[in-house]
Amino acid sequence: MKPELPAHDRTYQNHHLDSTRWDNFKVRDDDILVCTSMKSGTTWMQRIVSLLLFQDNPPAESFHDMSIWLDMRLSPLDETLETIEAQTHRRFLKTHSPLNALPYYPEMKYLVIGRDVRDVFMSLWNHTSNYTEGFIDALNNTPGRVGDEFPPLYDDIHDLWHDWINKGNFEWEKDGYPFWSHLTFIQSWWNYRHLPNIYLVHFNDLLTDLEGEMRKVAEFLNIAVDETLWPSLVEQATFDSMKNNAVELLPGVDKIFAGGAKAFVNKGTNGRWRDVLNTNELQECETAIKRTLSPDCARWLEEGGADKLQSHQ
Repeated sequence: MKPELPAHDRTYQNHHLDSTRWDNFKVRDDDILVCTSMKSGTTWMQRIVSLLLFQDNPPAESFHDMSIWLDMRLSPLDETLETIEAQTHRRFLKTHSPLNALPYYPEMKYLVIGRDVRDVFMSLWNHTSNYTEGFIDALNNTPGRVGDEFPPLYDDIHDLWHDWINKGNFEWEKDGYPFWSHLTFIQSWWNYRHLPNIYLVHFNDLLTDLEGEMRKVAEFLNIAVDETLWPSLVEQATFDSMKNNAVELLPGVDKIFAGGAKAFVNKGTNGRWRDVLNTNELQECETAIKRTLSPDCARWLEEGGADKLQSHQ
């Protein structure tokens, strides 16, 4: 039997993350946290939440800048906390840390997005291939880094796959190098999906029925939306709309990604791994999944579907 509430028993610190930055965070009763390991629809869900919150009165500031990644270690902590505290709208932050690396707040609404391991990897390849030299320098040389440097970019997608699926960046993880484990992340949240303030959404379901999923998210967040606004909100949340407006929606991203905002918002499609990963690599994936995920979590992560989310505690 696992505890009724999550335990905070891990610390994630590397070139990107520092989960201890949550230690002095002051929660509000209506806070929202968008939670993904990486490349699973983080920006997409931030956009959806922003549209639901502001509806036909969009703020001047980009949702990407408003929705702060507190555990990203590069920004000065005091300034980041001050910025969060100064926000007067309903706050919607993001994290890439597993649940057991965070303080658990019953007041907070947690939106967790899952995506097939292989699809995450294909998006991750685009992501890391576009890192600028300046961003890698910041990752490695901003004071306070714990652990090894972020390695030079991989020239071959299969070399990245081999390390990412077979090697951990933390002693308790077996995959995810040079970042953190997608599998460990999702299992940590899956174990507590029965809690009323944790809601799991799958990338596949967003692709299949965007409006339906947005309506469910609005209900979970207790946000009322006038029926006349739904067509516009859904259209603005489509991947094509985000891609076409990427420069305006994601200011400053060109400092991190060589291809700019349009490289950051890449394809939003699944299944590209079928033309890339060979039989042996797919077997490595299966081995990693069986090693880390419970069978029910593995099924949901591959396929999505609300029917697979039912808790059998």
